Amino acid sequence: MGALISHYTPVGVDSRNYEEIKNIASLELGEEFTFAVFGDNQGSRGTFNELLRRVDADPEIQFAINCGDLVPEGDKEKYRYFLGQIEGFGKPLLTTVGNHDIKDKGRALYYDIFGDFYYSFVIGNTYFIILDNANEVRFSQPQKDWLVKELERAKGYEHKFIFMHVPLYDPRTDEADDGGRIKVYRKAMRHALEDDTEARWAAELFAEYNVTHIFCGHIHAYYTGKWWGVPYTISGGAGGRLLLKNPEHDFFHYLKVKVAPNGLDIEVQELPSPRFAYWARLIHTGYLYGRSFVSIHTYAVASTIIIIVLVMEFYSARLRAFFGRNTGRLFRAFGRLFLRKRLTAERFSSTTDVHSKETKSV
Repeated sequence: MGALISHYTPVGVDSRNYEEIKNIASLELGEEFTFAVFGDNQGSRGTFNELLRRVDADPEIQFAINCGDLVPEGDKEKYRYFLGQIEGFGKPLLTTVGNHDIKDKGRALYYDIFGDFYYSFVIGNTYFIILDNANEVRFSQPQKDWLVKELERAKGYEHKFIFMHVPLYDPRTDEADDGGRIKVYRKAMRHALEDDTEARWAAELFAEYNVTHIFCGHIHAYYTGKWWGVPYTISGGAGGRLLLKNPEHDFFHYLKVKVAPNGLDIEVQELPSPRFAYWARLIHTGYLYGRSFVSIHTYAVASTIIIIVLVMEFYSARLRAFFGRNTGRLFRAFGRLFLRKRLTAERFSSTTDVHSKETKSV
């Protein structure tokens, strides 16, 4: 019943990102400020809650940007759970739409809660552009036209940051030369834009307009490098399942980004992660998703447990009554069965001895 009510009741938030941008503006930040970047919490409870606690407790961090995959699937219960997690977070938090966020008709829900899928804002001499490539293939044409106009407006700014969920390329499978130009594509296990032509268009566009840095999620790990000479960082370590076990890349974390007139400093803040043994990762993954499932579906889980207990109690009472009335019959039946097996065994043994003696006499 709880899940049914949750499905038909509204989440209750509208244009959250717009409100958070106004909250950032009220801070009156200057040329120097610090913000956090992370992505792919995907319904994580323990790790993501610890991340929020640490970011909230850091006096240097003024706001945060989530690079997408806020939820494992885009239904109301999952979004409601995410909003409950960040309810006590004391700093503005902006979001980027991810591929998991739009699952199960989640795109409409995301829009109802957070507002536009792509948007921009300015702090001092820094231009922020948040994009939508949650379809994992390409950018829409209206968004591409809008992006070019935004980059034109951002020409005079010292820093230009791009945020999107899906990376243009996958550093685990795509090789680049010294200038960051991608030379080879290996499709197996690739986690990047599927349309290579689109990825190249975006990379060359960002290089043409001297973008300062690109921030992405999608890959549950930490990677940094350059695409067509533009620095990028992939930060997908906010709590979603760690798929690989390279200690240099596959760990839970968030980024602490310090902006100053003389440059940019990005610090990786590690969080407790499971050991790299296969069984340890497997146990941790089961615990991660099991705990999240129980937290999201509390009423459904509680109702199911109560029903199971009542059914077991009902049948156990009937079994006790049955065995209580028929104990004597059961013991006699088992006794007859045991005696029959024993007599059969003795007959078989006797027959074998006789056969053995006849064989010896021959």
